Amino acid sequence: MRLRRMVVGMSQEKLGEHLNLTFQQIQKYEKGVNRIGAGRLYRMATVLGVDVSFFFEGLSQELMETVPSGLSEPDGTPYLMGFLATPEGLQLNSAFAQITSADQRKRILDLVKTLAGAETTQNP
Repeated sequence: MRLRRMVVGMSQEKLGEHLNLTFQQIQKYEKGVNRIGAGRLYRMATVLGVDVSFFFEGLSQELMETVPSGLSEPDGTPYLMGFLATPEGLQLNSAFAQITSADQRKRILDLVKTLAGAETTQNP
């Protein structure tokens, strides 16, 4: 939800206004503190201009059964979605998606893996 909200450039407050909720309630939904009911999820999808299935894309049935929040890794940490919802993650994802060459995308991925390995080596 947070990722889509940021992609469309909508604040928590504005989304809350569309849904008759406070921005604090939107924060709780985004952090996974409160669960989102089916009806409210449908309304959010409509406001954010996506089909409700958008919120479940890429989640295997196995993962959806084992992860309570639906957007966390099995240990409960919001790994991928948390990163994509940061300004850097959003910018990186947007720029990467604009690269049409599969070879260039692979080279960038190799570079990032190398940098991540160097980072791990330097910070034991």
